[in-house]
Amino acid sequence: MIQKSGAAGAPAANASSYFSIRERAMRNPEEFWKEAAQGIDWMRRPAKIFDASAGVYGRWFEGGRLNACYNAVDRHVERGRGSQPAIIYDSPVTGAKRVISYNGLLAEVTLLAAVLHDLGVGKGDRVVIYMPMVPEAAFAMLACARLGAIHSVVFGGFSARELATRIADVKPKVVLAASCGIEGARIVPYKPLLDDALEMSEAKPGACVILQRPQAEAKLCKGRDHDWATLVDRARAAGKSVDCVAVDATAPLYVLYTSGTTGKPKGVVRDTGGYLVALNWSMKGLYGIRPGEVFWTASDVGWVVGHSYIVYAPLVYGATSVLYEGKPVSTPDAGAFWRVISEHGVKALFTAPTALRAIRKEDPEGKLIAKYDLKDFRTLFLAGERADPETIQWAEKVLKVPVIDHWWQTETGWAIAGNPVGLGQLPVKYGSTGVPMPGYDVQILDEAGKQVPAGTMGSVAIKLPLAPGCLPDLWRDEARFRSSYLEDFPGYYRTGDAGFIDADGYIFVMGRTDDIINVAGHRLSTGGMEEVIAMHPAVAECAVIGVKDAIKGEIPCGFIVLKSGVSQSPIDIEKEVVALVREKIGPVAAFKTVVTVGRLPKTRSGKILRGTMKKIADDEAWTMPATIEDATVLDEVADALGKTRG
Repeated sequence: MIQKSGAAGAPAANASSYFSIRERAMRNPEEFWKEAAQGIDWMRRPAKIFDASAGVYGRWFEGGRLNACYNAVDRHVERGRGSQPAIIYDSPVTGAKRVISYNGLLAEVTLLAAVLHDLGVGKGDRVVIYMPMVPEAAFAMLACARLGAIHSVVFGGFSARELATRIADVKPKVVLAASCGIEGARIVPYKPLLDDALEMSEAKPGACVILQRPQAEAKLCKGRDHDWATLVDRARAAGKSVDCVAVDATAPLYVLYTSGTTGKPKGVVRDTGGYLVALNWSMKGLYGIRPGEVFWTASDVGWVVGHSYIVYAPLVYGATSVLYEGKPVSTPDAGAFWRVISEHGVKALFTAPTALRAIRKEDPEGKLIAKYDLKDFRTLFLAGERADPETIQWAEKVLKVPVIDHWWQTETGWAIAGNPVGLGQLPVKYGSTGVPMPGYDVQILDEAGKQVPAGTMGSVAIKLPLAPGCLPDLWRDEARFRSSYLEDFPGYYRTGDAGFIDADGYIFVMGRTDDIINVAGHRLSTGGMEEVIAMHPAVAECAVIGVKDAIKGEIPCGFIVLKSGVSQSPIDIEKEVVALVREKIGPVAAFKTVVTVGRLPKTRSGKILRGTMKKIADDEAWTMPATIEDATVLDEVADALGKTRG
């Protein structure tokens, strides 16, 4: 039986066209995506919608030619919509706000493209972008696309070593960077990190262009570094302009390195044609947005979510995108998101569950929402890590809008599964990431690669070919692409996630396959245990890991963060959490240990670092993850466990 959401105004299941559209996409995918491709402007239409003989598993839109910048900017100006806001920049950490129209965006991007062209950047060249959440980061991505160059955005503030490995792998002709980023109240100088990275890297770019921010101006190296504003002003004074360069639909638009990698990072390649077609379809089909409406993705341009839904999807579709430089709490308080939604007329917000949990921890009753007018706000979308039912139900209650969990990966570039609001929202099942999007044949496989019955836990895999927009390969490393994703289950893409599909076709992603623990021969999901723990009214956030045990092989260990203002003793809460898990899951879980901590270690994109926590608990050697938001949290976890660094 479907467990329906309590959100007001959700359409009934029979109002959705999802099932007929999904069936059509499965029956004749080429016809479906040919129709979707009509939403994109082509310089030459594809000769083949899908060529099964090309690439590793086939390629979409073979023979087509287009330009991503033209689709995101120029065409809207040409069709009389130049005065519409394209980007709304809102920076509570600096107090800056700026509205950039499509006319203004075209002017900025064209000038920066001219600067890059004068520095020798052309079709197929790579440009590394090391920027914070400022409009110039979007200008940089689009300027590269205008020239047919391949951009590789590195999350601002990544360590010099991590930046160096990416520079060495992608070999950029130019680096575009800012002098600093701002993390809450902390200023992070980027230029020293860039200088150190260039010292370490074997690849040496011909030039670095530095955006000087007043919070921390950088010292420029003579002969290599250039001042961003000076070069742009010169191009403007000279009246320089650069036309959009036609590229193959199968040509790379960007290379994005997966976060949390060890050793040589994996460069996910995104081809141009399939990506634009899929993103354009998703803005209406999945997110229910109309051109001209305001769409806000509270992420960072350094992550895939920022690439897809801060920059490319909203702009290609002709919406207005919010670019927010701030936090969900503390800039200035837990009402920050509601202020942005109210002030800018946001129709839909896309954020990570961890942001909601942080807000809920600080404002559990949602009292700050009452300060703002959210009458235009329609939908909240969540992705990035598992959204526990308690968090979704809390958000539904305080916001009174549908809260939609959906699931995708850096590799796929857009949602594998979700609840298609634009096609008519389906009933919400708490704990599920929804149903497969058109183009994805998602199956649950056992260790032998055989499909398992509905409701059975297994490895989540996608039958080849992948949908348009997904990676066709890794950057110059086909062998690694095959071994990482295709060899475990021939004919399928291995997602690395574990879960099940129920009898109604809803997907439940319970965590990474590494998060399925074996307790005395029983395969148990840590995600399922986290769902139960989150039910406790005092718990704001939680994580469960498997810890080595001499008798049972592994036993679960829970970590909890309490809500603000909780007066009950942490020891009593821990006992109640243990009892709750044993009641809901049973003694088979062998759940006996709960540790209260002040916060959980997370990446800067909000994912909990369960693997590192497990190494600490198991007394194994561990190194500091490159993507960690605050390194001191791991010491707090070790202290709570009574462990020393291995």
